[in-house]
Amino acid sequence: MTGPTDDRGEATNGHGTPARPSRNGHVATGQVAGGVPAHGGSANGAPTNGHEANGALTNGHETNGHETNGHETNGHGAGERELAAVFGRPAGVEGAFGGPPSDTVRHPPPVRREPPAPALVAAFGRPEGGAATSLQRPDRPADRRADRRADREDEPGDFWDGGTASADPWRDPDAAAELGGPALGEQRTRSSTPPVGPRLSARELILGRRVQPTALALLAVVALLLGAVGGVTGWAVAGGADSLVDPGATLTPVEPGRERPPGSVAEVAGRVAPAVVSLELQAGTSGGTGSGVVLSPDGYIVTNNHVVELAATDPRARLEAVFASRLRAPARVVGRDPQTDIAVVKVDLANPVVAQLGRSSALRVGDGVIAIGSPLGLAGTVTEGIVSSLDRPVRLDAESAEANPVIDAIQTDAAINPGNSGGALVDTSGAVVGINTAIRTLGGGEGGSIGLGFAIPIDDVRVIAESIIRTGGYTHSDLGVNAKSVTDGAADGAQVLNVRQGGPASRAGLLEGDVVLRVDDRPIASADELVVAVRDHRPGSVVTLGVVREGRPLALQVTL
Repeated sequence: MTGPTDDRGEATNGHGTPARPSRNGHVATGQVAGGVPAHGGSANGAPTNGHEANGALTNGHETNGHETNGHETNGHGAGERELAAVFGRPAGVEGAFGGPPSDTVRHPPPVRREPPAPALVAAFGRPEGGAATSLQRPDRPADRRADRRADREDEPGDFWDGGTASADPWRDPDAAAELGGPALGEQRTRSSTPPVGPRLSARELILGRRVQPTALALLAVVALLLGAVGGVTGWAVAGGADSLVDPGATLTPVEPGRERPPGSVAEVAGRVAPAVVSLELQAGTSGGTGSGVVLSPDGYIVTNNHVVELAATDPRARLEAVFASRLRAPARVVGRDPQTDIAVVKVDLANPVVAQLGRSSALRVGDGVIAIGSPLGLAGTVTEGIVSSLDRPVRLDAESAEANPVIDAIQTDAAINPGNSGGALVDTSGAVVGINTAIRTLGGGEGGSIGLGFAIPIDDVRVIAESIIRTGGYTHSDLGVNAKSVTDGAADGAQVLNVRQGGPASRAGLLEGDVVLRVDDRPIASADELVVAVRDHRPGSVVTLGVVREGRPLALQVTL
């Protein structure tokens, strides 16, 4: 079916556009001009945006069959040419179907607002001048509405009495909606100064209105009474205070604080005290305390035999060493020497503080000494004194029958009390020069210090302790005699009471009744001094005894 013709006699596609002739001179019926319909119209009833032809759709062109490269077929073309005609690339197009991207950004055209038509303005516009006008037409004549409003206003007791209907259209149901100017609120000017409130009293400002004046007055009275009582009490206390705190008292000047010089008691005690321990012994219901001095980093501690004797003989006994840091460690007895009252114990403690040992042979009478120990269980007690005497023979009270201990002691007036036994006697350099052992008292039994204390010289302690650590004991030299102290008014000595057969004295020819006055260069004034003088030499040593026999002096060589 062909389209209509225009006034020039040409065939059109139904929109007034001349139909384009095909290549063979015929007009392709139903062909859309330019391939694009105008405003959604169709050619010969064909739809837009994909034009339907009486055959296949080819890029917007309708054909009465299948067109290949512009040539008509009788609708029976087959194979590749039909597919190429239907799905192939349009003529003159290379590459993708879409054209190259445009470099320019396309903006939508500006919208131009056309003025409304005069008829719309007249029908729906605001009246000229902005005057209020009714937005609804009256549904009855105006005179009837006025009469009705007048009748209603004249009725007594009506809601609209007072003529408010005409003044307040919002309350009149018959009032018409009107178009007028915008509703504007009342313009108010803000005041630059805030309003001033009433003044408040001090009571209202502090306490508010909850406290009554009477309560406030009562509170003030109570506060005054309390203040008066406090003042009177303070005055009484100040009046009864010691006059020494009187601000007007004259105080004696004192020197500014300074560091303690080396060798002072405080400085020495601070260095030595960590190496002195307390020894606590407990065996059933029995027990005691003593002191000890750490000799080596291995934990060996020297003390007195009478301090640890019970721990060595009673299996129930428990011995502990308490250090200055309050650290406790179990201790065991390594060995003892009852004849000199020396013993060694050991604790398994890594690297304890070790005391520095001095030389007792360098002491002189009058040298200052310090005693450190635990008298009566008071650990770390420090007392000060001097060397009162040297080489003082002292027989100790034997606590057992196994020995008759005699020491060649250092005498000091430093306070030594029960519990100081085994503690350190140090010189002003801080070196240990003796082991505190005994005291002399006035009465029987235990008593306090009267300024007569005795210590074992450290030179003797060092030799005996080393032997105990190595072998567990020590062997002393022995003369093989029993003696007693005698005097003739002119000289003092040790008289031999008996001689042990086969002993050193017997082999040297010493007889009973002989009086020993000297051992080598040391004078002998008593039997105890004879003992310590002989022990001062090692076994095997040869000494010369100065003897008086029946009034005649003799010199005897004795091999100990």
